[in-house]
Amino acid sequence: MHLSPAHDAHPRTPGEEQFALAAELLALLGDRTRLTLLHALTSGESDVSTLTEACDAARPAVSQHLARLRLAGLVTTRKEGRRVIYALSDGHLRRLVDEALNVADHRLTDRPPHD
Repeated sequence: MHLSPAHDAHPRTPGEEQFALAAELLALLGDRTRLTLLHALTSGESDVSTLTEACDAARPAVSQHLARLRLAGLVTTRKEGRRVIYALSDGHLRRLVDEALNVADHRLTDRPPHD
């Protein structure tokens, strides 16, 4: 895999706490359903029913994943009547999800042809 130099590289050498928190974040993103949910939220706020359709998973599983993301501070919630509306917590997360998918896209399109 070839990665280009980062344009917005971290301004200083991260410490142990930054590495630990970053590893936790990446572990949460390492689940396909959670990544799909976060990607769906890059388009804007959404409720559980819409997110369930977006990731093609069972509603209880989606609710559990959303709870983990909320507890980790990656998504926020607000009530709209009886519905709970989810949103990404900040733009950094949107860029991280987009970059992860861009790397995946490059890896898929840069594959050498199979014999």
